[in-house]
Amino acid sequence: MDTQLNYPTLIKNILQAQTQYQFDNSIESHVVFDDEHNRYILLELGWIDKKYTHDCIINIELINHKIWIQCDGTEEGIATSLLEAGVPNDDIVLGFRYPKLRQYTDFAVD
Repeated sequence: MDTQLNYPTLIKNILQAQTQYQFDNSIESHVVFDDEHNRYILLELGWIDKKYTHDCIINIELINHKIWIQCDGTEEGIATSLLEAGVPNDDIVLGFRYPKLRQYTDFAVD
């Protein structure tokens, strides 16, 4: 882990910024921060016509000093925001990728 970056604070700031990208006024963005267990989530809740939606957009965990992206429903990819903030590739794990295929990404395997 880069000692110059505070990963929990960085992740929280990125998730808070993501709440500005709402596509529908009937959908609310909610961020959930669990600092005790190093889990950070962005949810979207609300109604689309007559159907209730409750979706996990982003789910990030800090595991062994690495940022594990467990779910990423964003268009650009949350890893892009992390890289732009100065997080090195080898501190990011695409947890939603099958473990044997992670070696073919530009990110850490585990």
